[in-house]
Amino acid sequence: MAPQSPQPGVIPLNRAIDHYFELALYLLVLTGFATLASTGGLDLPSTILVGVALAVRGYQLAKRQRFVISEAWTTPLSIAYFVFFAADYFILSRGFLPATVHLALFGVVVRMFSLRRERDHVTLAILAFLMVLASAVLTVDSIFLFSFALFMMMAVGTFVLMEMRRSGHAANIQARHSNDPQEHRHLAFALARVAPALMLMILIGGAVVFFLMPRMSAGYMGGYSFGTDLSSGFSDHVQLGQIGQIQQSGAVVMHIQIDGDTVGRSDLHWRGVTLADFDGRTWSSPRDQFTLQHQSDNTFKVPRATVFARSFAKPILAREHVIHYRVLMEPIDTNVFFLAPWARSVTGNYRMLASDGGGAVYNLDSQRSISRYEADSDIATATPAELRTAGRDYPAPITGQYLRLPSLDARVPQLAAQITRSASNDFDKAAAIENYLRTRFGYTLQLPLTPVKDPIANFLFERRQGHCEYFASSMAVMLRTIGIPSRVVTGFRSDEFNDLTGNYVVRAKDAHAWVEAYFPGYGWQTFDPTPAGGSGSPQGWNRLALYVDAMASFWRDWVVSYDTSHQYSLGQAAFSGTRGAWENARKWARLHYASMLKWARRSQDRVQHSPGRWAILGAGVVLILLLLGNLGRIARLLHEKWLQAHPERSPEQAAAMWYQRMARTLARRGLRKPAAQTAQEFVKKIEDSRLREPVARFTQVYESARFGNSAEDVKRLPELYEEVETATRNR
Repeated sequence: MAPQSPQPGVIPLNRAIDHYFELALYLLVLTGFATLASTGGLDLPSTILVGVALAVRGYQLAKRQRFVISEAWTTPLSIAYFVFFAADYFILSRGFLPATVHLALFGVVVRMFSLRRERDHVTLAILAFLMVLASAVLTVDSIFLFSFALFMMMAVGTFVLMEMRRSGHAANIQARHSNDPQEHRHLAFALARVAPALMLMILIGGAVVFFLMPRMSAGYMGGYSFGTDLSSGFSDHVQLGQIGQIQQSGAVVMHIQIDGDTVGRSDLHWRGVTLADFDGRTWSSPRDQFTLQHQSDNTFKVPRATVFARSFAKPILAREHVIHYRVLMEPIDTNVFFLAPWARSVTGNYRMLASDGGGAVYNLDSQRSISRYEADSDIATATPAELRTAGRDYPAPITGQYLRLPSLDARVPQLAAQITRSASNDFDKAAAIENYLRTRFGYTLQLPLTPVKDPIANFLFERRQGHCEYFASSMAVMLRTIGIPSRVVTGFRSDEFNDLTGNYVVRAKDAHAWVEAYFPGYGWQTFDPTPAGGSGSPQGWNRLALYVDAMASFWRDWVVSYDTSHQYSLGQAAFSGTRGAWENARKWARLHYASMLKWARRSQDRVQHSPGRWAILGAGVVLILLLLGNLGRIARLLHEKWLQAHPERSPEQAAAMWYQRMARTLARRGLRKPAAQTAQEFVKKIEDSRLREPVARFTQVYESARFGNSAEDVKRLPELYEEVETATRNR
């Protein structure tokens, strides 16, 4: 049959496919760019320029307008940008990754407005994928999973429409034009159903392959970092104010899980770097690092004493309180392990670790950034009564390094002497200074607007408020003025506990500085002069944040950091779970065997005493099973009844139903229609003219209804079917 022309008001299907394809390709590019922008690694000018270009393109699609850059401009623009790429790489971005991302974004903008040939559409789709690939390099956040799933769904719809469009343009015989004005919407709804289903199947299949495929414990590209305040705030050279800058952010830094702590009862300082030397503005630490011995199980033992600090690296107490904990760290571009005092060992997939006299542990493995590690620490501390009897028999290295002072304002030692004049021992003196700073000064993250000559004197006598660095530095300096060795420690302190995952959530705002004072025979003891904060775990509606954090923690632990050890743990858990389920089933069967046997005997007695009632019940069960087994056939019969009653609502399906019914009628009389035969070829094969004529009339009307979507013709098919059936009976 010749293709019919569409009726007025009906959108041709090929035009609808072209429009939906352009829209899907635009959404694919938009999703790729949104994924890239959500990483936070894209600079503001690029975000604004590409965002404006996408908005203009979206407006054109909405208004069905078309603007195409001429080829006379496309080539010079591309050549000019490659020249700019060199300047971007060496001068502006000064990095291969950001310069390459800018190049891809330029290609996206130019290609969006120069779509002419099929290859242009393919190129634009590839550039959209490159944006998502760049996002995977720039972030390890769990939001990437949702962005990637959305991108994949758009990709499925785009490539389905691309193939439909290509096949339609390449076809020698054009498809028929439907008279249904909603046909193009049916296509859109069908795609909206198929694309999410295919996306889910791809994600599920990919997840199976991901978790089962052998993994290599190597660095992840998402660890790529442009440098952060954290990297400078936890080094061996920290200027006053750097910790305060870190505390401006609420970003998650790490998750800590302590064995046996399921309710968040621990309150620990997570030590990073110890700082001994102070010049009035900056704290620094001597470079006395030594490598730790690497054992076969990837454990590094941290010795209690070093050559430099044999007697004071860790006090030797009769009691111990060793905890084991796991840390999952975000990529914050630091080589410092954050550990509870005092670390006994660190376990992780690292090739070389080092420690120093202050007990800090560093990662010297340039191939692997810090992401996941376990550790043991002894958190036992001396009691105040013990520390009051410590005396002042300091080792020479202690007095030589931890009592040095820069030139100070004369009021600082006077204040220290005034605060401690009533104390008779060093512990009470340290506690008095700690309490004085906690109760007389205010806490603020607002940094001084202009640099001051003497930050300590300005804090103690003028500003009288600041963040933890100023409190810790002031206490350490005042302790040294009265002859007590002291140092500043930087790290984290957090009481935010996620009871969904059993993890402590440590954020950048939890960055902290505190003081350690030395007591002979008991070593370094912690003092924290900063007023206590009031963060705590989220409550009420704010607990929704815990679910988001749990998801992010799972993503980092089981996707980003997934390696061979995770596979082993997963396999062991699956094996143990299967074996445990089998053992529980056997145990349950043994325990309930007698009761099941008793129930069976009671059921037998009931059947014997009431056979009629149980026969009816059994018949009902059989009937229900038969209905369940024939649900598909029942559904087809109901659908055929509906089509028979309302053929005008779906002429194509109703016509196909009547033709199948006619074919079955002829098959019962020995005239079977082969699947390879067309309807007209089948008519010509019928030898009996009395039967061939009604079948021919039926076939002509069927084709008009089936391929012309004619509601009037489909209503004639029942009458014509009766003629065919009568002819078969009279044959």
